[in-house]
Amino acid sequence: MDKILKIKKNIEKVLDDNKALDIISINLKNKSSVADYMIIASGTSSRHMQALSEIILEKFKSEGILNCQIEGYESSEWKLIDGIDLVVHIFNPEVRKFYELEKMWSELIPKEKVMI
Repeated sequence: MDKILKIKKNIEKVLDDNKALDIISINLKNKSSVADYMIIASGTSSRHMQALSEIILEKFKSEGILNCQIEGYESSEWKLIDGIDLVVHIFNPEVRKFYELEKMWSELIPKEKVMI
């Protein structure tokens, strides 16, 4: 198993163990140069989302991904933890429904639109 896939599975487990809701993984390998995988989850409150993002950040660091960071640190509606080849979005459920990232990234994207 390649390293990033192993980290993805570990992140999914950490989210599940810490009561994240509706955890979805999307393979981006042939869709975007931004990352190999995207994980989307929801938190139950702004405090829960903050705790999840900090736990995920520490998990990335313990897996050897040192240049990772949290975007939306001050937001009560969303967090993005950038693990370079693996991006984790944690949303408030209403905001997640509004943005529909699962729908957007699950659709096939023409190759000429993949390069950002």
